[in-house]
Amino acid sequence: MAEPTRRLFFALWPDKMVRTRCDWYVSGILGKRVRRVPADNLHLTLAFAGSVTDTVSRCLEAHADRVAIEPFRLQIDHLGYWHRQRLLWMGPTHMPDGLWALVTAIRDAFDDCGLERERRAFQAHMTLARKFSAALPAAEAPAIDWDVDSFCLVQSVNSENGVSYRVLRRWALEGAQ
Repeated sequence: MAEPTRRLFFALWPDKMVRTRCDWYVSGILGKRVRRVPADNLHLTLAFAGSVTDTVSRCLEAHADRVAIEPFRLQIDHLGYWHRQRLLWMGPTHMPDGLWALVTAIRDAFDDCGLERERRAFQAHMTLARKFSAALPAAEAPAIDWDVDSFCLVQSVNSENGVSYRVLRRWALEGAQ
């Protein structure tokens, strides 16, 4: 019998202030005419593991336990749109070194745990709206400062009410010990 699986990903989970500012911004430019991502679901995916077994999950957690990266500041200041996916998103114009280091560490863990490494280049973003088919709003994105001091392992759960996310574990960014 096959071991059960869960859909997991690593993410940065913004604090309430960052989520509220992003949600306020997108509601101001889009109103209710699109399907916005609920504020509680806003996050920045670092790497998507997909459906994994508990064995693989434990391997990923063991690698995450060894991540030694200093906290960093991320400035969310760019509004973007991906036509094919029909996603409206916000992300940073400039990627801090700490974010690159964190993504690299997690992708290395994928290799060690038998998962396929993401082939696409990493594009830091928070999805604001799905199934967005209008023109990109002409509004400038505000600069939202986010002091990143942790990262999470998150489970994606599909239900009749849509997708919800459950933070399974959080790691503090503390730098080399």
